[in-house]
Amino acid sequence: MSIEKLNMQSPDLVNENIEKLAALFPNCVTETAQGKSIDFDLLKQELNHAVVEGNKERYRLEWPGKRESIVAANLPINKTLRPIKEDSVDFDNTENLYIEGDNLEVLKLLQESYLGKINLIYIDPPYNTGKDFIYKDNFTQDSNEYKEESGQKDEYNQRLVANPETAGRYHSDWLNMIYSRIKLSRNLLTDEGIILISIDDNELINLRKICDEIFGELNFIATLIWEKGRKNDSRFFSQGHEYILVYAKDKYNLKQKDIKWREEKPGAREIYEEYLRLRKIYNNDFESIQSELKKFYSNLPNEHPSKKHARYSNVDERGVWRDDNMSLPRGGARYEVIHPITGKPCAIPPGGWRYATLEVMMQKIKDGYVVFRKDHTEPPIRKTYLVRGDEDASKYNESNEEDEDDNDNSGDLGLQVIGTYFYRSGLQATNELQKLFNEQKIFNNPKDHEILARLIDYCTCQNKNAIILDFFSGSASSAQAVMQLNTIGNGKRKYIHVQIPENTGEKAQAYKAGYKNICEIGKERIRRAAKKIKEETGADIDYGFRVYRLDSSNMQDVYYKPQDYQQSALDLFADNVKPDRTADDLLTQVILSWGLPLSLKIEQITVEGKQVFKVAENSLYACFDKGIDEAFAKAIAEDQPLRIVFRDNGFKDDTAKSNVKQLLKQLSPETEMKVI
Repeated sequence: MSIEKLNMQSPDLVNENIEKLAALFPNCVTETAQGKSIDFDLLKQELNHAVVEGNKERYRLEWPGKRESIVAANLPINKTLRPIKEDSVDFDNTENLYIEGDNLEVLKLLQESYLGKINLIYIDPPYNTGKDFIYKDNFTQDSNEYKEESGQKDEYNQRLVANPETAGRYHSDWLNMIYSRIKLSRNLLTDEGIILISIDDNELINLRKICDEIFGELNFIATLIWEKGRKNDSRFFSQGHEYILVYAKDKYNLKQKDIKWREEKPGAREIYEEYLRLRKIYNNDFESIQSELKKFYSNLPNEHPSKKHARYSNVDERGVWRDDNMSLPRGGARYEVIHPITGKPCAIPPGGWRYATLEVMMQKIKDGYVVFRKDHTEPPIRKTYLVRGDEDASKYNESNEEDEDDNDNSGDLGLQVIGTYFYRSGLQATNELQKLFNEQKIFNNPKDHEILARLIDYCTCQNKNAIILDFFSGSASSAQAVMQLNTIGNGKRKYIHVQIPENTGEKAQAYKAGYKNICEIGKERIRRAAKKIKEETGADIDYGFRVYRLDSSNMQDVYYKPQDYQQSALDLFADNVKPDRTADDLLTQVILSWGLPLSLKIEQITVEGKQVFKVAENSLYACFDKGIDEAFAKAIAEDQPLRIVFRDNGFKDDTAKSNVKQLLKQLSPETEMKVI
């Protein structure tokens, strides 16, 4: 009796794409010596109203190697991730991940487990200044040939090569590197997902065209300009800025779900908390509350952010409010609003009424959002409330459906829209990192974790459980940003970091301080930042992270290509698993192969004297011990696991293998059983 084996390799995206096209255009599927293929001439005709007569010019970005980069993204790999518990913090309980390895290969391994599950991606790739190292992807060369060509023979078999401006394929090599990675990353985003990419002038235009192609031009959101400081040694202009490209997975979906990004205005929280404090003291004595609130403003230092909101000096049961204009700047409606005391029409503001109809105006008056003055000679005033950004604004403020042309659609809810240009000195991030590492400069040009925290919070403002992926992790600034965010408002965001263990170089300060590669810096930065945040806030958040390292598959080559071996050679492989691999290694590869997240809770139990891994309660059971028999099957069936996996040679004998499958089918019919 045959039992289905786990695939134990990354998805074959070429075959998946062929199947998707076959579902739409079955007549375009043909066969070749290699298997199913697409007849591209027929496919072109299916997608065109006119007769297609060959290649035609089109608007798109082309460069040498573009097709190869698409192939590189789609090729499956026989690799896995291995847990490194000694480098991890709180491995058994944390949901954060730090993965060491080539990000292209790691992205392939994450395709099933995190398909459509990532809420936000932030990356800071090499800027292609001529001084950066870039990834050179060539999966057709053997390992020794590749290491010789790359010029870097180290314990991690890195794929990093220099890309000087004098190189004949200076832009092309960078484009090949970035295209395949962004292409794969898009698959991981949720339908509301966002990607932010830091870049400078060297490749901004090309990166924009790549993202237009991969995400679609309609899903472009903004180009942010981050001014970091002036360089007075520049020959022409000081180029102290860089950019952050922002794209949505599906911008139309964001609009359909009425998702709007807002951030809390600096100082608004303190004002609202003072209001709550005064309400407890004075209850509904709003005159006293108003008087005390004015004292609160006057006692603040001039540089305090709340001072800027001193115009919010009125209070009522809804909160703190200010007078606001009733007119629209570009011509509102004109109708009569009768003053309740004088009985005469109120003066119409120069720009006309803010609200389109008298019916809407009367409803606002009834709800208490519009207040009449002493008589009809002046227009009424509109109340605009200030509330905390983490509160439901509709609870305290009017809705502004009619204010589509208003410059401030937030209605001053204590929230604001971020502009596309902002300033923050690049020295602040460098100084912050040096403080963490006892004034040692161990990393050049780290990203500012406070800016990243602001952007992550802004773009995921409606989801405090967001998963953030950074696959050019560098010094791990975004991990510190996520932890910092989680200390506010019971956040439970999780991060996944991916970084190739690029050597720091023997002459570098980092190397002399004991950090031989960038991954060692990143992991230590997270540990130190976590300690600092916990000491300063005392917040009960997830400070841990699981470390995984990219490696070759746990399985012998014969597992994937038994047809390449003669029977006599097959007999030499009594076990499909490589001899140096542990049960923890096997479990990780099984989790990836079954498409489960690596952050799931893992427990170990003993059943009939055998070690069993429980992943997310009964989502997955795995037992890699030998001697599996009927008694074990009966015991395990009591827990009704959804999935269970064994070693192919782990059964007591062939009879036990067949009986175990039948028993599980009878006693736990929902259990899916596979072997490796």
